[in-house]
Amino acid sequence: MFNYLVRRLLTNIPVLLGISFITFTLVTFAPGDAISLMLGSETVNAANVERLRLELGLDKPWYVQYANYMKGLFQGDLGTSITSQQPVAKQIFERFPNTLVLTLSAMLVALLIAIPAGILSAARRNRPEDYGAMFFSMLGVAMPNFWLGLILILFFGLELRWLPIRGMGSLDEGFWDVISHLILPAFTLGTALAAILTRLTRNAMLDVLAEDYVRTAKAKGLKERIVLYKHALRNAIIPVLTTAGLQFGGLLGGAVIIETIFSWPGLGLLSINAIRQRDLPMIQGSVLVFALCFMLVTLLVDVLYSAIDPRIRYG
Repeated sequence: MFNYLVRRLLTNIPVLLGISFITFTLVTFAPGDAISLMLGSETVNAANVERLRLELGLDKPWYVQYANYMKGLFQGDLGTSITSQQPVAKQIFERFPNTLVLTLSAMLVALLIAIPAGILSAARRNRPEDYGAMFFSMLGVAMPNFWLGLILILFFGLELRWLPIRGMGSLDEGFWDVISHLILPAFTLGTALAAILTRLTRNAMLDVLAEDYVRTAKAKGLKERIVLYKHALRNAIIPVLTTAGLQFGGLLGGAVIIETIFSWPGLGLLSINAIRQRDLPMIQGSVLVFALCFMLVTLLVDVLYSAIDPRIRYG
């Protein structure tokens, strides 16, 4: 297992390098000028622009800029934000836990909805419960996250005034203040994944319930709950776990939109502001962190395989 983990980590290094190169190239040659945005309309003139360009090293060819960036990256330096003049790593470190809280909460919401709904749908195949779960699945996949978020804001935030619609809340105001701010964005982000996992759980459970050992367990007189959760679910959960892990990257991408809608102070909102201001170091650092998280989650999913199914071993 250890050798397998080392190989996986080593193979991820070229991927991260490729992502950094593509991101750097796209942002460098995109229209717009970060210098003008920094100076503002009142102070933009040729002398100020040239002075600031020299200070930031933007006067050099793009490949020299990229080489300097990679040199700092290998030393653990993600650079300095062009707009805030603060270390990129410091700002990412401050914001990333907020995004992680939102993403993990959305994943929890998706699993809490999908697994019971998928099991119920498989156990009550071609019955009203099954049709209801499948209707929810199709609705969740077809509904855009940003649209659902706006509907929830209008109904629960502005009309009923039950839940806050902006910000993250503070533990100084109590634990419920944080939870109440988290409910709407987490539910919005997790709904589409819940719909996908519901259908996947149903199909996986139907395949397992048709196996001989499940029919044998039923013939022995075991309760349906034991057959479903102890015998069938253990084998059916593997494809669900795989998809959930792979979709974690989708949740991180979706968090960018959701954080913008709900003004959630996470890495997604920081990335959007950096893109608007053409803050290359911040964009580069954010993309690398998102990519690294996705790779680590897929690696964690592989490790969990052997814990769930003892037959799976990595050489």
